[in-house]
Amino acid sequence: MDLEANRLGLLESVLGAVHVGAIVLDGAGRIVLWNRWMEQYSAMPAGDVLCRDFYALFPEMRSQRIGMAIQQALASNFPSLLSQTLNKSPFPLHADHAAAARGERLQQAIAVTPVALAGAERHCLIQITDVSIAANREKVLREQAMVLRSQTFSDGLTGVANRRHFDVAIDKEQRRAKRNNASLSLLMIDIDCFKAYNDHYGHQQGDQCLIQVSAALAAMLHRSTDLLARYGGEEFAIILPDTDADQAMLMAEALRQRVLALAIEHRCAAEGRQHVTVSVGLATLSPQQPFDVPALIGAADRALYAAKHAGRNRVAAHQHEVCDR
Repeated sequence: MDLEANRLGLLESVLGAVHVGAIVLDGAGRIVLWNRWMEQYSAMPAGDVLCRDFYALFPEMRSQRIGMAIQQALASNFPSLLSQTLNKSPFPLHADHAAAARGERLQQAIAVTPVALAGAERHCLIQITDVSIAANREKVLREQAMVLRSQTFSDGLTGVANRRHFDVAIDKEQRRAKRNNASLSLLMIDIDCFKAYNDHYGHQQGDQCLIQVSAALAAMLHRSTDLLARYGGEEFAIILPDTDADQAMLMAEALRQRVLALAIEHRCAAEGRQHVTVSVGLATLSPQQPFDVPALIGAADRALYAAKHAGRNRVAAHQHEVCDR
């Protein structure tokens, strides 16, 4: 008898010491064990919950995944491990009173296990583990990964997409245009006489000029599918999906005028101008043409060169089939 009492005492000590919540339900769904961990984080003493119906305390859980797991354990002797992604915090457990006031629950991993007692009806054990630290660590890692991805695909100076992002996007958009039998336009934009600007005003002011121009260009794009990228140096590229040549020309001219309206002083500008301007080259792939990204970029580049050659501060469109090289 003393040995049996010692065993029971040891079991109670173990259940009290483990850093895991333990609830045992009998075959009728009544709570027959509620350990100290549950008392601490639920703020409900064992004396208030023992012999009570589990669903009287937690009625919302009857229709949740844990309710099904309890039923399977008691009726079919089937254990369950609940997904943390789908069942993050089913029990109202809180780290402290402040967390409870804020409504912040512990992140929980839950296992429901059938327990067979000799000569007695089947019971089930619900084990609850606090995984808040691991969940928060995972959240931090996800956020860091997003920041790293943003840095990988963003230009460090202007904050717009970088060349790598452009390469990925133009390939994706040409495949989408081909699939949807749609037009795809590309604008290549270059700040006129930027080397002279840098030489006269200094590289710090040159960087500020790039930031102002890129912000002005980005503000003109209102569709989530449009993409502005810093293509290199003082050159930018804009991808315009589902945009034919006429629509792209209107956008290009609006962008040119928007940069001119910034009135950024440029005493070394060509043709006697006094402000920073841009030249724009435009090329469009129509649904009737073979979809070829290098040909599209090459055509837009040649159009940009034509705009520069014609006196800068203007838009030029590629006049021939993009696929002709």
